[in-house]
Amino acid sequence: MTAPALLVATGITKQFGGILALDHVSLDVAAGEAVGVVGPNGAGKTTLFNCLFGLDDPDEGSVVFDGQSIDRMPVWKRSRLGIGRTFQRMELFEGMTVADHLLVAEQAANGTVRIWRDLLHRGGPTPAELHHVEEVLDLLGLVELAGRPVDTLDLGHGRLVELGRAMMGKPRLLMLDEPSSGLDAEDTTRLARILGETRRSTGVAVVLVEHDLALVEATVDRLYVLDFGKVLASGGVAEVLADPEVRRAYLGSTA
Repeated sequence: MTAPALLVATGITKQFGGILALDHVSLDVAAGEAVGVVGPNGAGKTTLFNCLFGLDDPDEGSVVFDGQSIDRMPVWKRSRLGIGRTFQRMELFEGMTVADHLLVAEQAANGTVRIWRDLLHRGGPTPAELHHVEEVLDLLGLVELAGRPVDTLDLGHGRLVELGRAMMGKPRLLMLDEPSSGLDAEDTTRLARILGETRRSTGVAVVLVEHDLALVEATVDRLYVLDFGKVLASGGVAEVLADPEVRRAYLGSTA
């Protein structure tokens, strides 16, 4: 890598009962880089994400973000440092509009204590908060849907709202957990385009866990393949996907 490492995970090990979900997994991401994590079901991809984001504590290993150890650091502190995340299972709030989802995320990222603002009759959004919401709506192509309740959106636009919510804290690293889950080919192509535009305009780094190899190839610079909780291969996308062991484990063939 030419850019300095933004995220470095070393020797991440996690066991659930008698199941070794992660076995000394190491991964690094440079500032502004997009890294993919793929592998068959049960390979440990989401467990790795949870250890990086703070939802699970690894049994062994360490995670460093921007030169600072974030081991045992709670999720909200990792978010404040500049790590945003989406989840495989999309969770949006019925009745809230697209813009309101982004505004709430913006205020949470800013550490706004809403109860005191409400008591002082200052509960409304600030011009700066509204401006950032408008910027992200424009970047994601959601301006025309800003006033729509999220429960009236199709799945593809719902995924974009979730992505927008993760971006409101102006993260330096976006962790995306199977963002194409449930999307058709057209929506997946649109997602790949928007992810590329987002990286170019913001310089954000990306870690992408994904089963859709077309989206992976269109999005990431480097690739890690997990199998049975271990790193089977890592490197350039084309090189890794051509590896016979990867094809055997992930694609089911060596042809």
